[in-house]
Amino acid sequence: MKVGIAGATAYTSLELIKLLLKHPRVEIAYLGTRREGSPKISEIFPSLKRLIELPCAGLEPEDVHKGMELLFVTLPPKVSMNYVPKYLKRGMRVIDFSADYRFKDAGVYEKWYKVPHTDPEGLKEAVYGLPELYRKELVGASLVSNPGCYPVSTILPLAPLLKKGLVDSTDIIIDSKSGVSGRGRDATEASHYCECNENIEAYSVGAHRHTPEIEEVLSDRTGMRVKVYFTPHLVPMDRGILSTIYARLKGGVGEETLREVLRSFYKEEPFIRLKEPGEFPRTKEVTNTNFCDISLKVVGERVILLSAIDNLIKGASGQAVQNMNVMFGFEEVLGLL
Repeated sequence: MKVGIAGATAYTSLELIKLLLKHPRVEIAYLGTRREGSPKISEIFPSLKRLIELPCAGLEPEDVHKGMELLFVTLPPKVSMNYVPKYLKRGMRVIDFSADYRFKDAGVYEKWYKVPHTDPEGLKEAVYGLPELYRKELVGASLVSNPGCYPVSTILPLAPLLKKGLVDSTDIIIDSKSGVSGRGRDATEASHYCECNENIEAYSVGAHRHTPEIEEVLSDRTGMRVKVYFTPHLVPMDRGILSTIYARLKGGVGEETLREVLRSFYKEEPFIRLKEPGEFPRTKEVTNTNFCDISLKVVGERVILLSAIDNLIKGASGQAVQNMNVMFGFEEVLGLL
């Protein structure tokens, strides 16, 4: 199957290329960028030399080779929605990495991203790309919105307990820590080595754009109003996310009951690993994998949930390959295990 990447210079694109090169059912036939000229992808990412020497093309539909069945769109928010409708109109299916199709309500997007949404019809069509919760909807989908990395690390631990009504849905505190690659490849003062090294800092406190995404997906999948208090932190490592979640228990439920709910909910899921009692996730144990490691501990009236993912794999590119496998009926773990 011929696949392509529109926005091929992102960190997530590099990881995606590496995964797709090992996938037995696909061929990378198009790489699009916003750069001038037609540089080979190996000139942009020297680590790809002798692995793939494909020249990059433009981003317009006419730049995409005929016969393309799927495009991964790794363009930034506010940019992606200018291209996705064109690709769909040309008969290509799309997995979009930006936030442009993660909300059903254009008003929510416009409130948090401060621009009008130019493709409200696409919002209605898009399926949220988290197979653990939306697998049936993903089968045969034309447009899939790949989740944000922080939402993956928080939705997966919380969803089973919320669905069973075991925790208060309006009193959830989330503390997440991410490696610097989560800020993207574009150079900013905040991402300079001297700013990030030997430093941990919170950012977008009370105003991070992943907050409404977490709340919307959990509300949709559990049928209740979910409210979270989310604070992300940047830590001096390349990749990985560790999320610590504090939720108030309902009805004096015990720790073993909570563990059994998680075990039952995720017993058939290939990329969810539940830690044993007294063991807690570490980012090093999920680096370069599509796994999400989860554990919990009850302390007083709260359950503390912890999860670890690789923000570039399960939080982005590996998640997208998993979505592709489900969309096209491939074995879900193909190219990922």
